[in-house]
Amino acid sequence: MKNLLLTGKPGVGKTTLVRRAIEQAGVKAHGFFTAEIREGGQRVGFAIESLDGERGVLASVKFPGPIRVGKYGVSLSELERVGVAAIRRGLECGSLVVIDEIGKMELFSSAFEGAVWQALESRCPVLGTITRSPHPFAERVKARRDVRILEVRPENRDSLLEQVLWPWLEENVRGSLLP
Repeated sequence: MKNLLLTGKPGVGKTTLVRRAIEQAGVKAHGFFTAEIREGGQRVGFAIESLDGERGVLASVKFPGPIRVGKYGVSLSELERVGVAAIRRGLECGSLVVIDEIGKMELFSSAFEGAVWQALESRCPVLGTITRSPHPFAERVKARRDVRILEVRPENRDSLLEQVLWPWLEENVRGSLLP
């Protein structure tokens, strides 16, 4: 399977595993990560940052607008400027494509869905995270024959890096992208 997506409950460590895998392997990669934005100990939004250093605010309690997930307004323009562009750069470079995450906020964007599908269809391996919650697009992704879904749980997250992620990187990223 050239595409590996981690799923699991929020906060279980999916993003941390993906970050550790690509950092420790030193692979050539393009894509993006999302992270909480906190003020005064409270989560007030989510940032999006490409592996190239482009940054934006994906969602915020301060954003108005029709696109909302819970208390957060979602900026599709920032998702597309940072996240979609980073996926496309990965496809142009033929590198590992990192997608964190295929989730509720991101799935409001048809451009994002198109870029994800294009990455899955490409020769580039995809490593990312995907929502556990049902969503028509996410379910289509999970049903693909070339996608392996791995559930991260507290009892397995520490062993997944060596037992699954490293072997997957060695097999799918092959020597051309490894140091």
